[in-house]
Amino acid sequence: MQVRIGVQSVPKELVVDTAQSADEVQRALAEALAAEGGVFVLKDRKAGRVVVPAARVGYLEISEDEQRNVGFGSQYA
Repeated sequence: MQVRIGVQSVPKELVVDTAQSADEVQRALAEALAAEGGVFVLKDRKAGRVVVPAARVGYLEISEDEQRNVGFGSQYA
């Protein structure tokens, strides 16, 4: 799944490709925002991490992975 993170006072958004579910990402942000001086951490698919101060997160855009058909299958049944 792809997560786009808008950070306050930063013109470009961060794009993270993660294996975490949408609920896990949302829960991680909520927990980081609830903690004083909280830090929002996302794990990417390449075993890296993206760390953002929770108070600076402007928005999250979460998009689920799409299933793509490959090959010569028929779309009509």
